[in-house]
Amino acid sequence: MTAETDRIPRSGWGWLAGLSVLSVANIWGLVWAIRAAKLAGQDAGAGEAAWIVAMCAGLVVLFVLWLGFFTLQPNEAAVLILFGEYKGTTRRSGFYWANPFYKKIKVSLRARNLNGEKLKVNDQRGNPIEIAAVVVWRVNDTARAVFDVDDYCHYVTIQSESAVRHLASSYPYDGAEEHQVTLRGSIDEVSAALQAELQERLAKAGVTVEEARLTHLAYAPEIAGAMLRRQQAEAIVAARARIVEGAVGMVHMALEHLEKDAIVELDPERKAAMVSNLLVVLCGEQAASPVINTGTLHA
Repeated sequence: MTAETDRIPRSGWGWLAGLSVLSVANIWGLVWAIRAAKLAGQDAGAGEAAWIVAMCAGLVVLFVLWLGFFTLQPNEAAVLILFGEYKGTTRRSGFYWANPFYKKIKVSLRARNLNGEKLKVNDQRGNPIEIAAVVVWRVNDTARAVFDVDDYCHYVTIQSESAVRHLASSYPYDGAEEHQVTLRGSIDEVSAALQAELQERLAKAGVTVEEARLTHLAYAPEIAGAMLRRQQAEAIVAARARIVEGAVGMVHMALEHLEKDAIVELDPERKAAMVSNLLVVLCGEQAASPVINTGTLHA
């Protein structure tokens, strides 16, 4: 892998002043030589012609030197290449002058958002799902980004899609176990796993992943209806189990209070009837209609 090296170019302001003075002087000298040659007419010799050629050559050299100026904005870098050889990277913002034969490839160091498209993949259980993620990334090593991959932006897009597909196949959409890591129920764990995998994949391109999170997660349309009914059934079963658990606890508490306070003594048959009635009242979906017994308890 190519390692980035820091290079500090020359300030452009001094070169701007110097080249401006030289350019004005060269143009003035060329004009003076042309006028002198015209005044001499046929008497003009090789000296005037040589002076004109020298001034023209000086203008060409100055024009080439003027091409060495470049500017960098904050969070922007320039990779400097001389005839195919990497010469370093400039990260400091400002106005600079460098060898005009340097090829200057500017690379943005700002944070970028990659809003991935919806992908249709299978989760760990083989259920087809739709998933999408957003990735916040920035270039950290400009040499790797420019030289180690063909197009680092395209590389980030392809590797992010591959990582999201692998993530979706590594976890179930949801699970029956309480502490099982799932795509729907473990957002933080899944996001951390996605960021770690992306960082490993994109390190080759000199890219740092700052954040990665799922933006869309749903069952595929062909099974969405069936899975919705399954989730509703699971929710109903869980709710009924919770209701029954609470009702049993309330019945147990009522029997303990009756025995402790000696309010009434119940034989096993009466206890069974009382438990049955209380469970019907507590677990029923509709309000129970009470029947008042005005006779004796053991009639």
